[in-house]
Amino acid sequence: MKGLDANVVIRYLVQDDLEQSAIATTFIERECTETQPGFICHIVLCEVIWVLKTCYKVPKEKLVEIIQALIETKQLSIQEPQVVWEALQVYQESTADFSDVLLMRVNQSKGCEYTVSFDAKAVKLLGMVKISKSFSKLD
Repeated sequence: MKGLDANVVIRYLVQDDLEQSAIATTFIERECTETQPGFICHIVLCEVIWVLKTCYKVPKEKLVEIIQALIETKQLSIQEPQVVWEALQVYQESTADFSDVLLMRVNQSKGCEYTVSFDAKAVKLLGMVKISKSFSKLD
């Protein structure tokens, strides 16, 4: 297996830098196979989505399609694909950021009772628990 960094995945998807895109494409298409896939971890997946959303203004519907395609590509291995798939389903129906949804879903899959956050949007949209100086789960 070969680990892929976000910038390699982005160059492959976007094809905006002639030299780097060509190198990324050649590497992924020649070196990443079903038996020796390219590995995309959660961090890389979140970075890719963030860059595509903020820098390239890719709409959410297209981001969902991209994540689905990455999960389904046999030459790629996504870290905990079932967890990513479940996070994708929540992300599709929510206005929460993909990284927050994935974080919450990963934590749930690892047996966390809840996830604490200062992020009011994540607390409201995802049911995370707001942490404060006088933290109590009952707040």
